[in-house]
Amino acid sequence: MAVQGGCIVAVGDESTVQPFKHSNTQIVDLNGKRVLPGFNDAHVHFMKGGFHLLGVDLRKAQTRDEFRAIVKDYASNLPNGRWITGGNWDHEVWPDKHWPSKELIDDVTPDHPVMVQRLDMHIALANSRALGMAGITTDTPDPFGGTIHRDPKTGVPTGILIDNAADLVYGVIPDPTAEERLQAARAAQQHALSLGVTSLQDINASERDLRTYLNLCEASEFKVRLYVFRPIGLRRQLAEVGVRRAFGNAWMRIGGVKAFTDGSMGARSALFYEPYNDDPATSGLALQSKEDLLKMILEADASGLQIALHAIGDKANTWALDAFEAARKRNGNWERRHRIEHAQVVLPTDLPRFAELGVIASLQPSHCIDDMRWAEGRIGNRTKHSYLVRSFVKHDSQIAFGTDWTVASLNPMEGLYAAVTRESLEGSPAGGWFPDEKIALEQAIEFYTLGSAYAEFADHEKGRLVPGSLADFVVLDRDIFSISPKELPETRVLMTVVGGDVMFEQT
Repeated sequence: MAVQGGCIVAVGDESTVQPFKHSNTQIVDLNGKRVLPGFNDAHVHFMKGGFHLLGVDLRKAQTRDEFRAIVKDYASNLPNGRWITGGNWDHEVWPDKHWPSKELIDDVTPDHPVMVQRLDMHIALANSRALGMAGITTDTPDPFGGTIHRDPKTGVPTGILIDNAADLVYGVIPDPTAEERLQAARAAQQHALSLGVTSLQDINASERDLRTYLNLCEASEFKVRLYVFRPIGLRRQLAEVGVRRAFGNAWMRIGGVKAFTDGSMGARSALFYEPYNDDPATSGLALQSKEDLLKMILEADASGLQIALHAIGDKANTWALDAFEAARKRNGNWERRHRIEHAQVVLPTDLPRFAELGVIASLQPSHCIDDMRWAEGRIGNRTKHSYLVRSFVKHDSQIAFGTDWTVASLNPMEGLYAAVTRESLEGSPAGGWFPDEKIALEQAIEFYTLGSAYAEFADHEKGRLVPGSLADFVVLDRDIFSISPKELPETRVLMTVVGGDVMFEQT
């Protein structure tokens, strides 16, 4: 493979690339190692990921005692008054599977306000100090699209805040400084490069996030490529200045907007037609009315913006497809490439609509092997319509793969493993959970590269190792086509190249 000016100019045998060799050409012999296009993660929370790398990591807590111990240790190394954020805890792996409460950590964080997210980012735990700073009391009403969890006997908030209720606390957390943001962004991109991820689609970036990225660009510090989605509430401002889909250059582009239809299954706030099996009192939350959702979609679509719409439950996915169909009828045909993020539980009658409407299924295969531990308890037989992949393939849907980092690991090897085995990292259930939804490794790689490139209007320059493509590629320590799928999570990156420059190399 010959690379010039940041692009691939030739691929083939020695005679094909020889004409591009000059006296100052650098020759790299990979000794037969496997080379793939750089991975393109279609759904990340880039800055949150960076701050997570710098913050408290609760994902490894296997019990509530471990949760408490990690928070206590982290607090002991912080100046008094400093917020403790981060998290990624998962109570579903604990023996009792009960949500934590503020009492679990109050006495070990008397001098620190705490706000730590569950790994799905739809549930957070605040300690008493943080609740007090936010003014959350027994009398505080639930906001629309959110729930303040309360003790059933006393009505006192437990510290658990679901979906929009968490904004009450986030609103009082001081903004990180510009330098802290730069540190988080640098940490995030270095982590990505170490995993062979050369492009990332930041699914819901704030104004301050965008400013951080621009500062990195101006300082020539960007080493990964970003496609940035803004909140759909900014659709009019973007339209007024003429921003359309995929506006920018090869390093950073904007033009997508993100909206939420519902919450998450882990929080029982994903929107279903029928109640939850383990909580018949609820069938989930609509994070806005169907009418408000349709109005936003119609406006954003008319402005030429790409739309990424979060939908988990079966009803939420129907609402999302209905809104996209209405936009197509109202605003005419154009190459929208709108997306449904997660598309986690989809009715059989809705499956063909993705291809019919040109809607991309933006999927995160790692969610399947994380959530299968508890999903059937939540929704029972509806799991047969959940975490679909092969069904989308059969219906000729466009598919993009991502991780939802930090909800799941950013490591694409774990996503590939999940897609081809549908087994936990420990190997259960043998043969895979709903094994008919497994796909071939070649397909999984395509969805993680070319599929994700299509989802950001970049399939003409990313996702393939062909002349004319950007020279973004990754070198692996083993040939993943000749190993057992069980070895995929153990596969390591030896080198990551972006634009022809080595951005990461295993020492």
